[in-house]
Amino acid sequence: MRPLAAAAGAVGLAGLGAAAAAHVWSHQVEIHRYTLREHELRILPPGARTIRLLHISDIHLMPDQHRKLAFLRHLASLRPHLVIDTGDNIASAASVPVLADALDPLLQRPGAYVMGSNDMFAPGPKNPARYLLPDPRPEGMTEPRDPDLPTQDLARRLSAHGWKDLTNTRACIELGGLEVRLAGVDDPHLERDEMPARPAPEPSAPDHGNVLRLGVAHAPYRRVLDAFAADGADLILAGHTHGGQLRLPGVGALVTNCDLPRQQARGLSSWQGVPLHVSAGMGASPYSNYRFLTPPEATLLTLRASRPDTGR
Repeated sequence: MRPLAAAAGAVGLAGLGAAAAAHVWSHQVEIHRYTLREHELRILPPGARTIRLLHISDIHLMPDQHRKLAFLRHLASLRPHLVIDTGDNIASAASVPVLADALDPLLQRPGAYVMGSNDMFAPGPKNPARYLLPDPRPEGMTEPRDPDLPTQDLARRLSAHGWKDLTNTRACIELGGLEVRLAGVDDPHLERDEMPARPAPEPSAPDHGNVLRLGVAHAPYRRVLDAFAADGADLILAGHTHGGQLRLPGVGALVTNCDLPRQQARGLSSWQGVPLHVSAGMGASPYSNYRFLTPPEATLLTLRASRPDTGR
C-alpha cells in the first residue's frame, strides 16, 4: 500500500504544481500577450477595392495598464480603412481620458462603436461560479438604471473626430468607392438592445454601386444575431465573450456569458449564412484579470471583392 500512497501523493503534488503554474501563467503572462489576429473575407461587391477593418473590443482599461496602452497605440500603424469598437472599453472613470489619448490616431480614421455594460457601470467582485449558470447575470442587472461611469464623456471622446455612435441606430460611412451601412444596438447583455428600424424608403445605391452592410453589437445574443441576419448584414461584429476567458485543450471555451454556442466564442464563424466575427477582446475585469489559452487580441479583417463566378 505504501507505494500506492506514495504514487497518489506524487500525483496530487503534480496536480497542485500544474494548477499553481496555470494560475501564474494566466494572471502574470498570458493576460499581457497582446496578439493581432488576421483574417480575410471575400464579401465585398465584385470590383470593390480591398478594405482593412480593425475590430477592437473589451479593452477593460485601467489607467496604469501601460502594456495594453502601448498595444493600442501600435494598432494605428496598421492604417486600417475602418475601425469598429464593440464596447467594454473601460474599467474605471479615470480610464476615459487615458483611453482617448491612446486611441487618438485611430479616432482620426473612419470608425464606429457601441457600448458594453462596463462602459456604463463600474466592475465589482463576482463569484466566478456564476458563469457556469444558464444565465450568469446577477438579479436586477437588466433593470433600468443610470450609469455610474462617465458614459456620455466616453461617447463624446469616441465621437470627437467622426466615429459613429451606433446605439440602437444606423449610420453610413463612405470609404471612397464603398458605402458602409451600419446597424447597431445598445448592450444586449443589459437587454438595452432595440434593433433600429429600416429606413423607408430604402436609400438609393451610391453612384459607384458598392455597399457593405455591417451589424454591430457588444454581446452576441442569438436574438440580436438573428435580427442582423434578417436585416441583410454582410458581416456581424461583436465582443463580450473574452473568447471564454478560460479555455481547456480539446474543449475550448467553457462559457460565453451569453446564449452564443461555446464553439463560436471567438474568431470567425457563421450565423444563418452570415459571417460572424466575435473578438476575444484585449482585457478582463480588474477583479478577474486573467486569461488561459485565449490571449488578449485585436483583429485585422481584410475584406476583398467576391469572385464574380462564385459570388464569394
